[in-house]
Amino acid sequence: MRHGIDHRLRAGLIAGLTVLAAFTCLSATPAAIAQTVPAVTEGDYTVSNYRFKTGEVLPQVKLHYRTLGKAERNDRGQVTNAVLILHGTTGNGAKFVAPPYAGVLFNPGQLLDASRYYIIVPDNVGHGRSTKPSDGLHARFPQYDYDDMVDLQHQLLVDGLKVNHLRLVMGTSMGCMHSFLWGETFPDFVDALMPLACNTIPIAGRNRIVRKLAIDAIVHDPGYNGGEYQTQPGGLNTAIDVLAIMVASPLQLQKDYPTGELADAYLEQFRKTMRETLDANDVVYSFRASRNYNPSPALSRIKVPVMAVNSADDFVNPPELRSMEKEIRKIPQGHFVLLPISDELRGHSTHSLPLVWQDYLRQLLAMSGK
Repeated sequence: MRHGIDHRLRAGLIAGLTVLAAFTCLSATPAAIAQTVPAVTEGDYTVSNYRFKTGEVLPQVKLHYRTLGKAERNDRGQVTNAVLILHGTTGNGAKFVAPPYAGVLFNPGQLLDASRYYIIVPDNVGHGRSTKPSDGLHARFPQYDYDDMVDLQHQLLVDGLKVNHLRLVMGTSMGCMHSFLWGETFPDFVDALMPLACNTIPIAGRNRIVRKLAIDAIVHDPGYNGGEYQTQPGGLNTAIDVLAIMVASPLQLQKDYPTGELADAYLEQFRKTMRETLDANDVVYSFRASRNYNPSPALSRIKVPVMAVNSADDFVNPPELRSMEKEIRKIPQGHFVLLPISDELRGHSTHSLPLVWQDYLRQLLAMSGK
């Protein structure tokens, strides 16, 4: 019997762990995993004396990034082929350059062929290998928000990589929300936006509640010790459980783990994977960063074509809110797609499955081409 459980767990683990995708940008399909990806270059750019919106200043903010391909410029010196891809909350850009994602989009002949496009994948401040609370400041780290994150992305491009224009901004979950902010803040800098798995309304209602559940589980744990813990506080385990619910697809979890034993085994593996990855302070800061997100009033500033894609089984952005259908009308060239529930979807994590939505990316590139 134990052998049967292990076999089912292994068979479903690749698909099941896509529930991490909203936060780690992980996605996996057998067809994608078999593929190789183009060469990736990694680097760091440091912003000196960066002042956050709160007025707090860090002497140095290191931004880690990955690139594929090379920049091309027109006769005016404008970069014509740069693509910025932005990750989700508590994640990083590494998964975008791994085969499950890059093998579908970046190889020769694919939509974002790295021989034609200059693909830029940063780790946001507070995440990955960029400057973050767990580096040493802990709870004394500046309280960054999404505006700070987008501003730092812009500085990385303009000052660090000498990119003065973007062909496309594409983001997942938190990166999805950043995409809308890019369109509003730098309306002449981008040719097209593809936000995947988000809304343009403030983080409120259930979305805010589950985020606060994760934050409170950590900071109210005595082991948190004001952010000066020696070992990860127990509240991080509760926050991980909240994440498991937020990004899961009920239909697929039921199919992949149809018995109590299988479901329990999957959950334990999920917890183990996340405990090895996450830091409590980093999690608290990454969720707090969404506190004042609200692009809705300024959506009409977005001049370029937008292809927003959500999935009907998304716990974080449930379709019954019907907000995107209304909000997208504020954008002159806005388009919204709600993917119906199917065996191909993985809840919120669908944003990291390009095999599911690449036809809409193709349409966006065509309508925004020059």
